[in-house]
Amino acid sequence: MERGGSPWSTVRAERLLVIAVHNVTAATRLVDVLPLIAGDSRVQVRFAVTGSSAFTDGTAGFLSAMGADPVDWTTAVELRPDLVISASHGGDLREPGAPVIIFPHGVGYNKYLDPGTQEPRNPGTPVFGLSPEWLLDADGGVIPSVLVLSHAEQVDRLASACPEAVPVAVVAGDPCLDRILASLPLRAVYRSALGADGRTVVVVSSTWGRESLFGTDPGFVARLAARLPVDRYRVVLVLHPNVSAWHSRWQVETWLRECARAGVAVLDPVEGWRAALVAADLVIGDHGSVSLYAAAAGRPLALAVAPESTVDPLSAIGRMLAVTPRIAVDDDVAARVDELAGRPVSPELAAVAELASSGRGESARLLRAALYGLIDLPEPPEPADATAVPVPPPASDRGRSHLVTATIIAVTEDSAEVELVRYPAPRLRDWVGGSAHLVVGLAEPYRRWLDLAEVVIVDRSPADAAAVLASLPGCLLAAVSDGPPTVLVADGTRVRFTEVTGDGDPHPDTAALCASAVHCWLVDGRALADLPRLLRLRVGGRVRRVEVGELARQPGPVVREDLGLGDG
Repeated sequence: MERGGSPWSTVRAERLLVIAVHNVTAATRLVDVLPLIAGDSRVQVRFAVTGSSAFTDGTAGFLSAMGADPVDWTTAVELRPDLVISASHGGDLREPGAPVIIFPHGVGYNKYLDPGTQEPRNPGTPVFGLSPEWLLDADGGVIPSVLVLSHAEQVDRLASACPEAVPVAVVAGDPCLDRILASLPLRAVYRSALGADGRTVVVVSSTWGRESLFGTDPGFVARLAARLPVDRYRVVLVLHPNVSAWHSRWQVETWLRECARAGVAVLDPVEGWRAALVAADLVIGDHGSVSLYAAAAGRPLALAVAPESTVDPLSAIGRMLAVTPRIAVDDDVAARVDELAGRPVSPELAAVAELASSGRGESARLLRAALYGLIDLPEPPEPADATAVPVPPPASDRGRSHLVTATIIAVTEDSAEVELVRYPAPRLRDWVGGSAHLVVGLAEPYRRWLDLAEVVIVDRSPADAAAVLASLPGCLLAAVSDGPPTVLVADGTRVRFTEVTGDGDPHPDTAALCASAVHCWLVDGRALADLPRLLRLRVGGRVRRVEVGELARQPGPVVREDLGLGDG
């Protein structure tokens, strides 16, 4: 028994809590709740993996990474705890002989789920978490001592499905939503971390299962990103942790490699998604909880898939599917994204989003009271409150490859204005006609891309750029992105640029943009020596101003005299 009375104990805890962890998804919800009680020195907490979930893989590793040192369920039973805390159903939660409190690990209870297989099913199978199959034991006894519900509407559905459990139901709001709402003032910080840089942030979210967005159309995100100009849109992908838990993290990352090549920010499945919701200008989702959380946070929402047969139509998610606009990837998807991102959440969807929580901002207070009531200890004197979610690690799309269209808009004696539109290089496969050139970064270039490149980005010195140009006979220019923005022409001419900014520091992709402008200038039949002193680069609705330095010869032998500019 682990109590403060043990001779090996340093802190004399008065209560022992066992945290029953079914999978990584449930663990993340418990992480939201446990700070309400785990910091109390009167309480000792032990984590136990139940082994009852189809998505157990990775759970013990997740807890160990937290420093939680999990035990198996048999050991947890032998500890004889004072309280079992769970964020899911399954396994014999009453086996340790202690009161049990169960939280939802999503936005309420919505999905039809087969208790035997834990797989999504159609109407006629129970609603996960609200039916006798999940709430009653073999003798008809109610398993949880407290069943936490996030909204009062769930009490009505519980009364219809399993009236025996109504007496133990406690409506206590949603701690996950409260953390999202607490994070809203940090929107600018999250956007910066995600590399928004003034762009429209499009967050694509998929739950797990064959009828999810990712299960229905794994290539959706890559096709979407390929049709959105990279200087106007930042695409972020959020996948449910169960996807990696079942298929393996390596497999999912391999499947998503095309998304990464398209510049999509693929977030860690466990953390970062809530910051992304706060940062988003538009969320594209499915029947997962993230979609409703987005609407509840006031973010514009559209659905790529809406499998209505998999959820209770009376649930919050079921009602959301009925009133949310749809979106498909087609040639006009950028216009559709702009339309949806500029439109406030409709009154119908806003009303449904209210079903996410009956006590916005109050869940910490309500949940802490329920927890301390179960262990018969007085609550700490300081108020319970929600904390903002962490800032995600910086996401960068530097070094990516792009398909670029460039147009000279105006030329004067002292300046020229060039409009540049950049798409992810994977769109090369379906690019039809038009004057475009391929700019290849060195993040992960295909050999075919290198052979087709007309501009190559080299992170290091002009000498490296000259060597790369020498090895790519079809390439016209190299952009040196480290240090002063520099463009090297295949004949050995070097041009340095200075970005006109408030602090004098060049943007990381200034060299690549300058190279595309020079490319446009040369294929238009103009001489490099006639470049005006100032270039105005119109990119993503903004203007970047760069000054053109003197033309110089790269030290070393000339690479290629014949540039082949007559072919365009």
